[in-house]
This record gives sequence, C-alpha cells and structure tokens, in this order.
Amino acid sequence: MRSGAKVALVGGVFVVVAGGVGYGGYNLWTGVTGGDQTVGVRSEAAPRTGPVTGDEVTATARDFLVAWAAGEPEKAGQLTNDPVTAGPAVAAYREGGAVTEAVITPGPAVGPKVPFTVKATITYEGVSKPWSYASELTVVRGQTTGRPLVKWAPSVLHPKLTTTAGTLRTGEAQTASVKALDRNGDELSVEKYPSLAPIVAELRTRYGAKTGGTAGIETWIESGSETVPDTTVLVLRKGRPGTLRTTIDPVVQAAAEKAVKAYGKAAVAAIEPSTGAIRAVANSPAAGFNTAFLGKQAPGSTMKIVTAAMMMQQGVATPGGRVECPPDVVSRSQTFQNLDRFSIADGTLSDAFRRSCNTAFIKAISPLADKKIADTALGDTARDSFGIGLNWQVGVPAADGSVPQSAGSETPASYIGQGRITMSALNVASLSATAKNGGFLQPYLVAKSLDDREFATAEPLSREVASGLRGMMKATATNGTGAEAMAGVPSPKGAKTGSAEVDGQATSNSWFTGYSGDLAAAAVVEEGGHGGDAAGPVVAKVLKAG
Repeated sequence: MRSGAKVALVGGVFVVVAGGVGYGGYNLWTGVTGGDQTVGVRSEAAPRTGPVTGDEVTATARDFLVAWAAGEPEKAGQLTNDPVTAGPAVAAYREGGAVTEAVITPGPAVGPKVPFTVKATITYEGVSKPWSYASELTVVRGQTTGRPLVKWAPSVLHPKLTTTAGTLRTGEAQTASVKALDRNGDELSVEKYPSLAPIVAELRTRYGAKTGGTAGIETWIESGSETVPDTTVLVLRKGRPGTLRTTIDPVVQAAAEKAVKAYGKAAVAAIEPSTGAIRAVANSPAAGFNTAFLGKQAPGSTMKIVTAAMMMQQGVATPGGRVECPPDVVSRSQTFQNLDRFSIADGTLSDAFRRSCNTAFIKAISPLADKKIADTALGDTARDSFGIGLNWQVGVPAADGSVPQSAGSETPASYIGQGRITMSALNVASLSATAKNGGFLQPYLVAKSLDDREFATAEPLSREVASGLRGMMKATATNGTGAEAMAGVPSPKGAKTGSAEVDGQATSNSWFTGYSGDLAAAAVVEEGGHGGDAAGPVVAKVLKAG
C-alpha cells in the first residue's frame, strides 16, 4: 500500500483511503502477492502447474482488487497475465472516468471466477452522481511463472469494455443528444429494442447536431473501434435531445427482436420493397457488433437469386427451360454435389431453384456448357441489377456486399454463394426486395434529405427477369425448400433458402430470405444448418408481423 494510505472497515468491506479518495477492497493481509506469500523469496523450486486452487483464486482476486482500489495500476497490472496492457487500463479507468470514490465488493469464488460489484461516484465540473455495476474476473496460472494471475480482459474493469483499445471517459458528450423515433413518430426505446442500441448511438454521432440537440455531461465507454460505437453508461447532466425520425416499424422490430433471441448468434433485417425503407434490424446477441448491417458472410444458396437472374439475362436458361441436376458435377477441377446427392430428372430451372440444386446452377454455366459467359458476369449482375458492391448510404455504417472477380474453382463456387462472396442480412434482404419490386432501391434508415447523401442506384430488372424470379421464389415458398417455414405467411410471397459452409465450423450457417406483400426480410443463424431449419422461422415471424 502506498505511503499515507489508511484502512478502515465500512459495512464489512475494507476501504482503502488514499489521498483523501476512498476505494474499496480487501485488506492486504499478506501484501499484494498474487496469492503467493513467498513473493520476494528466492526459490529454486520449479513453477507450479495444474489448475489454480481455491485459496489461490481468493487471494489473487483479493490482491488485484485492492491494488486497483488503492489506485496502484502498476501493481494491479503485475497481478495479471498481461501487465503491459492491464496497468495503463486500470490507470485510465480512474483518471479518464473521473471516478472519485468507489467500493469494490467481491462475492464468493465460483471455480476460477470471482464476481464483484462496484459502487462508485463520478464527479466532473462540480457535478457528481453515483454509479454501480457488476463484473467478474478469472484467475489462471501463469504459463512461465506458474503464479496465479488474473486473466486480463478490459471487461474486468467494466463488462461493456469489450475492445482492447476501449477506455472509460467522463466529460461533455462528444455528440449532441438525440431522440430516435419510429416511423410513427414514437420514441424508440433501446431497453425495449436492445438491438437498436448501437444504431441509436451511431445516429446520435452522425445527426445529433443536425437535429438541434445539445450535449450533456456523460460517462461513456470509448470503444477505440470504428465498427463498435461508443456506449454511454451514466448521464451526469442531460443535454437537450433533438428528434430524428427513422423508418423502423415498431411491430416488425418487436417481432425481429423476439425471433433472433432463440439463437446464440443470429441476425435479421427487413425492408419495404416499394421504397427501400428499413423496417427492422435485430441481432443476437443484441449488444455490440451490428451483424445484420455489417456482417460479411458467405450467403450460400440465397445467392441463387442473383445467379438465376444472370442466367436469364445471359440467355443460359429460363424458368421453364430444361436444366440438368445430377447428384454431383466437376467444374474447374472441383467436385460439387447436392445435399444428400439428390438429383432431378428432366427438371427445369424453376425446379432446380425451388429445390436448391447446386449442380444445375454450376453445370449450366460451366466452360463445357453450350452457352459461354464471362467469369465476371455474376459480379456484373450483382452490381448492375441488385446494387451489391455499390456505396450504400443507409444513414449508419452498413456493408455493401461483395461479389469479387473470381478464378478457378472459386467461380462455380460463387454461383451457389460460396467462394469469396460476402453479404450481410441487409444485403440479402435487398435481393428479395429487388425481385419483389422489379428493381433495386437502396435500403435506408433515415431520409436522405437530412444530410443530402446520395443513394446508390441500379438498372431495373427486365419484366421477364423480375417475373421469372418472383415465380421461382413463389414456388420455393409454396412447394420447395422454404415451404415449411413460409406456411402461414400471407401471399403474395416468395422465398429462397441457403446454407453456407464456413471453415472451422462443423455445421453450416443457416440463411433464409423471403417476402410477403410489401415486406422483405433475410436472416442468418450461425451454425444453424439448413436454411429452412433456423433462419427460415426467423424470417417467417418477421414477415407475419408486417
């Protein structure tokens, strides 16, 4: 403990008083030693091995928390397995966050984990406010020293510190306050719609000043990441919020939030095809990365919407035209096969689409096929007809989708949504919206008149291509791989299933997209398997709410 520090007992918790500032923690009955009472004593014994013991967990947690509480960041850092990172982070917590008092109360250890609560006071320019939260730490054995150490992660200091570059800040808010409204003019509550929290934070950053809001005094988690917005954790003095109307439909949003909660990692987005207005966006988990807008994942067979459009545009096939669907096919020295190696005898493109026959879409466009098309054709159709890869100006950060030029076996793989193609749930929802509408309308969350941003545009689909896509998607939704999920969804409706293989995953990602009336949606469930099994029910619940 540093010079001048005093120790007093308050409600059963030892409080370290240093420099007139109280920080709570356990008493240093052996000093800060990481649970090892022999620190400072030279020993030739080999480093300890094996799991940490209960006594080591308790003592190490005690010593780390009291060093943190005493305002000794270097000492706290040395009690972790990453002192170079941990020490400055502990210092920044107190200084940057303007934390003037805190009582840290550990709970009983559960294995190597120790939960604790922090009851703090934050003071800035004469304004003080209490702040409390719960967190936990984990004790591990040092790989080289054998000492018990706190496994360092920024979330030890606060559970919302999720990035290494993140830190706690208190001061005048960097952006003006904003009250986000739904399409009806009612306030969107992030407590009710937790997936909107990062989106509302981004709207505040971009449009707070433009909507007439003023900044208040706040404490926030500064993420240090371009893709993770800052998160306000305490408001010391409120600013005057401006109001910003979004395109979110509260009924559809509520359905989307509920649907994705059934899965550990899932995302869904919904669009109004006739306008491009985004009606819902939801993620599981809800906090943090906005996968529905920013995800970059292989879309699997939902990509066959684009591939089928390309085939019709290039004269390769029509919905009623015959195509071969063998159990497997070799293209560019790579073997591709259908699920369970099924085949379709004397089938049409519509049959291949509704049953998601991989080999039909590859064989008809192979270098050995009668009709030769360039390897760039798929990317051209994706960009020129569906807006994929253009600069989408949604109003918040969103991936534009990517269908890069391919070579070798990546080319046939791209026809079935594998290879290097990446899309988000919003991108795939837009594929359905484009088919339903007959042309691409860039999805948006706030009106472009707010900041005069330029929307991406694409050429309308021909009447024949648009009609063909809608017919094949209807067949999928009523008599194909999407029929079970889409049962009960109102007509007119259409769908496309997909599953995407991912390196390192035993189970593929589940994809599904569809439309009903003037609402289109797409969902991805990581490791969800077949499209109709996991993502399908998510999309169906969203469409039924529209």
